[in-house]
Amino acid sequence: MAVRTPHLMSLPSMTLVVLSRLLTFSNMIPPLASSLPMSSLLALMASLLMARLSRDLGIDLVIEGTGVFVDREGAGKHIQAGAKKVLITAPGKGDIPTYVVGVNADTYNPDEPIISNASCTTNCLAPFVKVLDQKFGIIKGTMTTTHSYTGDQRLLDASHRDLRRARAAALNIVPTSTGAAKAVALVLPTLKGKLNGIALRVPTPNVSVVDLVVQVSKKTFAEEVNAAFKESAEKELQGILSVCEEPLVSVDFRCSDVSSTVDASLTMVMGDDMVKVIAWYDNEWGYSQRVVDLADIVANSWK
Repeated sequence: MAVRTPHLMSLPSMTLVVLSRLLTFSNMIPPLASSLPMSSLLALMASLLMARLSRDLGIDLVIEGTGVFVDREGAGKHIQAGAKKVLITAPGKGDIPTYVVGVNADTYNPDEPIISNASCTTNCLAPFVKVLDQKFGIIKGTMTTTHSYTGDQRLLDASHRDLRRARAAALNIVPTSTGAAKAVALVLPTLKGKLNGIALRVPTPNVSVVDLVVQVSKKTFAEEVNAAFKESAEKELQGILSVCEEPLVSVDFRCSDVSSTVDASLTMVMGDDMVKVIAWYDNEWGYSQRVVDLADIVANSWK
């Protein structure tokens, strides 16, 4: 379903007006475009845009959302072009610091020019994993995210480096890899080596759901687990984590502002130390809220 803004918008030449604010944008197609493969073309176009926008428009913080420049060398081109800092809206490669709002964003180092906001799935997983580990102690676990299909899949069977993602996205459940579970250790270092997972890409346009199963060191039961989530959702994770007790489905979580909504009725405990948690997230809108939050943290910590 399309979500339309209720606000008046207009589109003068190379600008976008939203709520009476003038936003400048740009597009460039270099003359040698026809001779370049698509990946090289995207990189070249983005490089040219970097130089123009950062220098000419006096940009301080670049939100790097192209998916092209996710390492220090690539994102660093924004710095070379005149920007002061870069926030990558994807998992960063190499030694780029990763922050998840509500989990470790309070440790943000303003001296670091390039940071990552992690992935949408890590933003969903990390908040409630933090609660589980603090309250019950995670020994090990696995995660499956049932994720709406994305632009890195094929609409029809075609070529792709991942043979499964090469298959028609709107016709299949597509198993693929995800680094989201392992990436939790970047924001919760005590969990390094304790979590792993996979993704199942499904033919829905938006909203995804995480299924986490962990072994914990403290004996517990489902009601106690849900109570821990509710307490955190009302206190330190307010606006980040929520708990739902209604029998809802994916479309009901469209445009949810929080990073993660635990489906309380689906929480299970086997024996007294194996915990299963289901959590919903809007992988587009919800993630975008955290990008704005992290950008605000960067701005308020400016040196």
